[in-house]
Amino acid sequence: MLRWIDVIRFANQGNPKPDKVVEKSEAEWKAQLTPEQFYVTRQKGTERAFSSEMCSRFEPGQYACVCCDTLLFDSDEKFESGTGWPSFTQPAKENAIAYHIDNAYGMKRVETVCNTCGAHLGHVFPDGPAPSGLRYCMNAVALQKVEATTTLEKATFGGGCFWCTEAIFQDLEGVTSVVSGYSDGQLPNPTYKEVCSGRTGHAEVVQITFDPEKISYADLLRIHLTTHDPTTLNRQGADVGTQYRSTILTHNDMQRAEALKIIEEIQPNLEEKIVTDVKPFEVFYPAEAYHQNYYRNNPGQGYCAAVISPKLAKFRKLYQSRLKKASVAE
Repeated sequence: MLRWIDVIRFANQGNPKPDKVVEKSEAEWKAQLTPEQFYVTRQKGTERAFSSEMCSRFEPGQYACVCCDTLLFDSDEKFESGTGWPSFTQPAKENAIAYHIDNAYGMKRVETVCNTCGAHLGHVFPDGPAPSGLRYCMNAVALQKVEATTTLEKATFGGGCFWCTEAIFQDLEGVTSVVSGYSDGQLPNPTYKEVCSGRTGHAEVVQITFDPEKISYADLLRIHLTTHDPTTLNRQGADVGTQYRSTILTHNDMQRAEALKIIEEIQPNLEEKIVTDVKPFEVFYPAEAYHQNYYRNNPGQGYCAAVISPKLAKFRKLYQSRLKKASVAE
């Protein structure tokens, strides 16, 4: 999940590499786009506030660049900002959007453009809703609605250090993203240091976005309960504290029923009683940027080499048929 610090870093230090690049001449863009689309996307124009019904539409679907069809936003991240322009809290992918400092009109803002074709989309501001705190204020004319073929779902699990849990679920076919963070505590927007104190009540968790047509919630539960020790209270190996508790935070009644069912299914295979919490999900706070993709970014770090690598190797052997192709090759 991107936050304001990530946006500023991209704007000042360089944007993420796009999946592809689309380049056309001004004449080609004029021939393809309506005059208003051309004015906004290629000449950095701004549409009139409240001029599009897109502001008040929140049905499932996705939003792509009107110029190059690159997927930019999902309706799950859309919210009513009251500004008169469609607003989102996150892009569909980290590299979908590029960011540039905009000093026009006596203001210092961050412009957002399509990272594929350079189309001007709007601006991003740090006054959006939790947990990201971002508001992508977009020109509706720069976007085109695309009906979603699959509705993605979310799962939130805690099983000790989130570096381990993240590394495991990132390998699974059907999982589109894994974000490390904190949940089920009392303090809003906690820091890692505060969570580690054990005084905030939070657990280290991962929030998983997955395609239920490729992997079921039940299978995610089975993998969760068999890749950490769900029988030890407030600890995983040498990691001790309430922040390392085994937990399943359910997003709806169906997930709760499935969690209780899978726990009952797994229990006969274990000598000790499963102590995993099953509680309703409330709020998720993404961990600091350096915690995200931790194992992939730091495979040689001491904890990663000694603890995560052996655990990951065991997991890959046990669930080989569930892995993404890239993970199978590793």
